[in-house]
Amino acid sequence: MMDKTFDPAAVEARIASAWEAGDAFKAGRPERADARPFTMVIPPPNVTGSLHMGHALNNTLQDILCRFERMRGRDVLWQPGTDHAGIATQMVVERRLAEAKEPGRRELGREAFVEKVWAWKAESGGAIVNQLKRLGASCDWTRERFTMGLSGQPDDQMVRAVTKTFVDLHAQGLIYRDKRLVNWDPKFQTAISDLEVLQVEVKGHLWHFDYPVVDEAGTETGAVITVATTRPETMLGDTAVAVHPDDERYTHLVGKHVRLPLVGRLIPIVADTYSDPEKGTGAVKITPAHDFNDFEVGKRAGCTPINILDPEARITLDGNAAFLKDSNPEPEALALHGLDRFEARKRVVALMEARERLRLTEPNTHAVPHGDRSNVVIEPYLTDQWYVNVKPLAERALQAVRDGQTRFVPENYERTFFQWLENIEPWCISRQLWWGHQIPVWYDDEGGIFVASSEVEAQAQADAKHGRAVALRRDEDVLDTWFSSALWPFSTLGWPDATPELDRYYPTDTLVTGKDIIFFWVARMMMLGLHVTDRVPFATVYLHTLVRDASGAKMSKSKGNVVDPLGLIDQYGADALRFTLAAMAAQGRDIKLAVNRVEGYRNFATKLWNASRFAEMNGCVLRADYRPEDATETLNRWALGEAARAVAEVSAALDAYRFNDAAAAAYRFVWNIFCDWYLELAKPVLQGESVEASLKAETQATVAFLIDQIAKLLHPFMPFLTEELWAIKGEGIAERGLLALAPWPDLSGLADARAEAEIGWVVDLVSEIRSARSETNVPAGAQIPLVIVGADEALRARATQWQDTLLRLARLSDISFAETAPKNAVQLLVRGSVAALPLEGIVDLKAEVARLNKEAVKAASEIGKIEAKLGNADFLARAPDEVVDEQRERRDAEAARLEKIREALARLSDA
Repeated sequence: MMDKTFDPAAVEARIASAWEAGDAFKAGRPERADARPFTMVIPPPNVTGSLHMGHALNNTLQDILCRFERMRGRDVLWQPGTDHAGIATQMVVERRLAEAKEPGRRELGREAFVEKVWAWKAESGGAIVNQLKRLGASCDWTRERFTMGLSGQPDDQMVRAVTKTFVDLHAQGLIYRDKRLVNWDPKFQTAISDLEVLQVEVKGHLWHFDYPVVDEAGTETGAVITVATTRPETMLGDTAVAVHPDDERYTHLVGKHVRLPLVGRLIPIVADTYSDPEKGTGAVKITPAHDFNDFEVGKRAGCTPINILDPEARITLDGNAAFLKDSNPEPEALALHGLDRFEARKRVVALMEARERLRLTEPNTHAVPHGDRSNVVIEPYLTDQWYVNVKPLAERALQAVRDGQTRFVPENYERTFFQWLENIEPWCISRQLWWGHQIPVWYDDEGGIFVASSEVEAQAQADAKHGRAVALRRDEDVLDTWFSSALWPFSTLGWPDATPELDRYYPTDTLVTGKDIIFFWVARMMMLGLHVTDRVPFATVYLHTLVRDASGAKMSKSKGNVVDPLGLIDQYGADALRFTLAAMAAQGRDIKLAVNRVEGYRNFATKLWNASRFAEMNGCVLRADYRPEDATETLNRWALGEAARAVAEVSAALDAYRFNDAAAAAYRFVWNIFCDWYLELAKPVLQGESVEASLKAETQATVAFLIDQIAKLLHPFMPFLTEELWAIKGEGIAERGLLALAPWPDLSGLADARAEAEIGWVVDLVSEIRSARSETNVPAGAQIPLVIVGADEALRARATQWQDTLLRLARLSDISFAETAPKNAVQLLVRGSVAALPLEGIVDLKAEVARLNKEAVKAASEIGKIEAKLGNADFLARAPDEVVDEQRERRDAEAARLEKIREALARLSDA
């Protein structure tokens, strides 16, 4: 006997254990040796991470595809693993050392610190893996990988993959060392990627400084050129002033010089289109060592960058040859040496004001880059780093997409992919950290560089070059985490070794990931995958959007609006959360997650459970001899045909990555067709005492069969509930096995047009009557007459056959037939036939029309107000996206309400 309620907390762990014991998710199962493989690699979450709503969405969608393809008979490999997350992991371990009052990283030294990190990973790392299992992720967990390998040692396969790629790219001239600007985190003292930079709105100031123009002899002419800056301290490193070549205000000054206040350096006035005549004064100070745009302007103007900050973002002037060259700094300027950048900013402003070079100070709210983990302001910083010349690699990736070897879903993301790769810059791959893949480069005392797969190989190169044994030191930097992640689709399968898994499962089929890392991860996997293996790493890239809060705002801890998926799983079960995310995952549209939606789909699970209990209590059990194609009863054939339609709709939607449409089709069949209509219409057969035995037996068997098909249909979305139902309903059946390995439903050929016409008419008629009752305010308990107008013999027979059902479900007093509709009746058009509901004496029709007209005016007025707001360009420019979306949703909701009101008025106009 089934339990009265479905308790996810009591079931999920048990079901997960059954999957694990049965190797349900293991790739290469013997019975699938000849099956076509289906491969996906999980976007490896950070080893430090905890499941957040983005992970929940991403892995739910991946799992739906994997379970779907596994049931379709494919040999599925969903490759799991985690990322070593260089900066995040190093930060976690350093914080832990501090909390334990143990020696810090630098006191420990590199080797001992790295050992501490591995110890932390063994003890606490990878908690997210267990959280993914709670979500129901059907990865082949026996193949779990880590981007640093098992031990991080040189002979580890994952390490060898990274090292070989670096060494080969360097040998091909694609990896090189260069001095360029990077995003520099002064707290962690390392370069970081753009993805690790947050743009934070800050209320600051814009300071306008006057730079004196000088003549050819260096004498001030009395003229000034005014520049504006939000970072006054960087003026110490100015090397030029740029104006637009077409700006007539400055044409006569181009080629002349200004004397840099406080520093005394003469810097040129250059013409460059980077300067915008419409912004500020139209003149821009150029500091190539501390601004990305200025760096490019400086290169075009032939300026040598001057770095005036140290790695901790303190002013560095003493002994700074580049700063001192051709300069005559004032003592007060030299006194800035060693100051924090923000303190120096105050001092520079005060010094400029004292010299009457400060023309204007104005408030200025602007975006300032911050480190996403350090929360400190990021500096553009000039430093030596290792780079990949990705331009040649990008050309191949672009061509692969143009040729259709890889496609993007939604297709519009191809434009984003093309835009980024067509304008790609060299990729900075070095990081000033200790945790990560240490760069395989060694140096001798003379500055010689040796790139090798091992220290032994590097030493051999050095000894051969010098003709004697020389001392080498290894580059202390590690590789950008994204470098090892770019190899993920093939390194996880054993590359650089020629493994059976690499041969069978690569290239992979589908990649599911967030739209925000299309460049940082997807493009890089494309580039390196093609370059290293000569094949695209995946055939399809599905990019999902963000999960926002119920109002459409981006979730963040600072806003306090983060929704914890594990908390929702505890409260409502994993199935309810998964179905919610799938149902809302419309292509290209962010998800606004309201907790009541999760509760609603928990109720959906409860409804199916209760329907299954109803079936059990009414003798609906699986029969080995049941063949759905042999069913004779019209109601059963209709339900089987509807199930066939649902299977086809869900299959087509999943093939097209329309997860929301797939979920909607499954939901419609289970809730509306099976629970609300089929079981309701079957009650007289299942519970009637004088029902023909064969009819009852067929209906019982059909109900049981359809519950099995529902379990299969819903399994990709709600694996725990369906696996439990499958086990309960199949108890005692030999070779039943796990639902996760059962075949996808094949109900082709079960559609029955005659059964659909008959039962569909009953369903539509009851639905129309219920809508009309609601729209015209017929009292809930009132029984009203139904008149079928102009019915032929077939329609009369159908209405008579289903009379008892119609009276019960539509709350009718009687059913009659007439050639014309009676007066004061609401008319309904149902599949070409006309039905009428005489409402005289039941509803005050005039009052109802007046009420509805009033509601229509109110709805139209509200729509007008919202349309006016949405038509206001200023509102659209200033309002946050979530506010604009909310207004659009309100407009659409009011429009839908107005349409319903008009439909009701149309019904009453005929009365």
